[in-house]
Amino acid sequence: MLERFPVAIQSISRFGASEDLARLVGQLLIFGFEGTELSTRLKTTLGALQPGGLILFARNIETPRQTHALLRSAQRLVDSKLFLAVDLEGGTVDRLRDAVAPAPSVAEVAASDRPRLFREHGRVIGKEVRALGFNVDFAPVLDLTSEASRPVMRTRTASSFQDETIRYARHFLRGLRESGVLACGKHFPGLGEASLDSHQELPVVFKSWRELWLEDVRPYRTLRRELPLVMVAHCAYPAVTGDKTPASLSRKWITEILRRKIGYRGLIISDDLEMGGVQAAAEIGDAAVATIRAGADLFLVCHREENVWCAFHTVLAEAERDRRFRQQVEAAAERSRRFKQSSPALRRPAAASPTDAAIDKLRCELWEFGEKLRLAAEARATAVWPEAVSG
Repeated sequence: MLERFPVAIQSISRFGASEDLARLVGQLLIFGFEGTELSTRLKTTLGALQPGGLILFARNIETPRQTHALLRSAQRLVDSKLFLAVDLEGGTVDRLRDAVAPAPSVAEVAASDRPRLFREHGRVIGKEVRALGFNVDFAPVLDLTSEASRPVMRTRTASSFQDETIRYARHFLRGLRESGVLACGKHFPGLGEASLDSHQELPVVFKSWRELWLEDVRPYRTLRRELPLVMVAHCAYPAVTGDKTPASLSRKWITEILRRKIGYRGLIISDDLEMGGVQAAAEIGDAAVATIRAGADLFLVCHREENVWCAFHTVLAEAERDRRFRQQVEAAAERSRRFKQSSPALRRPAAASPTDAAIDKLRCELWEFGEKLRLAAEARATAVWPEAVSG
């Protein structure tokens, strides 16, 4: 399959699509790649696809300065502003831990029960993300803690209670926003009761619609005006859809519930379409078409170049074939364009290449934040077990 893509790079029109339509489809795509610098092939791909954004992983990140240069080089090859994304929740999901320093986990920060520290968590993570050249952090996690998902989610969730999850997320979002970084709430409508890892398999949550609406969906209802982006999960909810269609491919979840019933007006993005949870339901190209048809604005393809091209061309071909689907592509691309034009985080000048002194200062801030958490934990322990602690 990959051998035909260089031909596509040279001439989109050979696939029967106009250059204008190809550019619109490109704006729906955020993709990942291998390596710590832009290869000749990757430069050509960026120039041809003109994607909506890029996502970097630990495999792409060696040093702060190298990461900043990589992102800046990529932006020079794309005409529109890129979403430059990374996963940095803290704890087990922290792509910058080796380049800068580890950030505390969501569970550790939430356990402090101090909104000031929730906000500082968002702010210090945002400063770290921004310093290396990113403008989007795929955080916070809004999934509820449960015994079913604990082996998979571990320390990524704030609480089993909706109010406590919302409280943490609201302050974290404020801190991230103060640092000039866009947030993305995940994983709608909620992986709290999912016992399988959607990276490998399709989880199925058998909760009723009423339970989901009052519990898992509540953080999205409450924070709908505060979330710039929402990521939709590869998880099935048969009580709502009547089948095992992942929410990421479901018009019921994305358009009818998230857009219309909840009234969410930000951008909606699928989770990575290469994950086993969605591959169990559809091949990569079909999944890309299905998530846009369901109402998503953006889709993620995080690893293999051939899958990036396959998703792009399948969406492009379907937009050429089906006028109604083309209108959806046009509408999604327009929402993304307007969002980028109006977003304060994206209008801010790009951060300068980080100096050693600036990174040392960030490391110091992360260490100091960890100390504040330790002291908060000691204070809570003293309050709960004063005799045991004093003895």
